[in-house]
Amino acid sequence: MTAAHARLEGGCHCGAITLAFFTSLMPGATAPRACDCSFCRAHRAAWVSDAAAQLIIHAHRPDRLRRYRQGSQAAQFLLCGDCGVLVAVIFEEDDRICAAVHVGCLDARDAFAPAVGVSPQTLTPDEKTARWRRLWIRDVRMVP
Repeated sequence: MTAAHARLEGGCHCGAITLAFFTSLMPGATAPRACDCSFCRAHRAAWVSDAAAQLIIHAHRPDRLRRYRQGSQAAQFLLCGDCGVLVAVIFEEDDRICAAVHVGCLDARDAFAPAVGVSPQTLTPDEKTARWRRLWIRDVRMVP
């Protein structure tokens, strides 16, 4: 990791799940992607990712980490089973995890540019996974 990487921290409301996002993205110059699917809209989710970044997701209480799949069933939304906060979405393939972070769970959430709408529903399942491989964080560690 280079000195140009900032550490953005966040997590769920109750502290059962925390994360550290090491990225060279500048929050003020980064517009999160607001997916228009019904799940993301219900959670007011807006996503940030950086293929060159690192993400560490720490489940301090692993029994509280909930995974939810919807749509194509390929991605897993990670939520806290106690406070209900959505923290990230992951895609697992072979031995690799790719992820995007819900900007609303970051401490610096208000520093980001306004979210821009995206419509992944218009993509085929193969187009979605190709997009995730290209855009999402590729260095992801899940710590129990």
